[in-house]
Amino acid sequence: MVLDPFCGCGTAIVAAHKLGRRWIGIDITHLAIALIKYRLSDMFNLQEGKDYQVIGEPTTEAEARVLAQQDRDEFQKWAIGLIPRARPYQEKKGADTGIDGILRFQDDPKTIKTALIQVKSGKVSVNHIRDFRGVIDRENATLGLFITLEPPTSKMQEEADKLGFYTSPLGNLHIPRLQIRTIAQLLAGEGFQIPSSALLMGVAQAQRIERDAGQQTIPID
Repeated sequence: MVLDPFCGCGTAIVAAHKLGRRWIGIDITHLAIALIKYRLSDMFNLQEGKDYQVIGEPTTEAEARVLAQQDRDEFQKWAIGLIPRARPYQEKKGADTGIDGILRFQDDPKTIKTALIQVKSGKVSVNHIRDFRGVIDRENATLGLFITLEPPTSKMQEEADKLGFYTSPLGNLHIPRLQIRTIAQLLAGEGFQIPSSALLMGVAQAQRIERDAGQQTIPID
């Protein structure tokens, strides 16, 4: 059994799994946990809940509310991690730019597109959507993904709809440019509409590897 109590980006876990060892990894940040999930999926095709368990992350709306009360910054990073391949816009706290996370995708040969993410754990109103629309226009982003712990109002949805649709060249799909999802929806598997190419960008994919037949020995002179 290999235990890494500060597992960070998961290098020790990956090495242990490759060598056929049982392992336990611990980290205090949800950003690190999300990164390790991607590495395990990319390199070994491991799936959370089936091949391994994550203990300590919210699995229900009630648990998400507890995390938001304890640490809003960690709640924000955890919520961003609910979007495949998304990453925080800035890892350290800084000036509020109106952008909490970012997701990049490329659905044509020439241009890399951007989806901006904003997370709200408190009360929300139509003004939040208007402000986010301004951020999307300012950054010339293709999509805006708004995550909220509280249910959005009908006025918020109407304001989001005003931004119209983005037509992806891949399959000629019409995607709402500003989308709203609650934490409850994301936990239930009701994700955002994003081009499938977004899964190949954002957090870099790790190379798929095969597990070793066994532990290798180190020759000693």
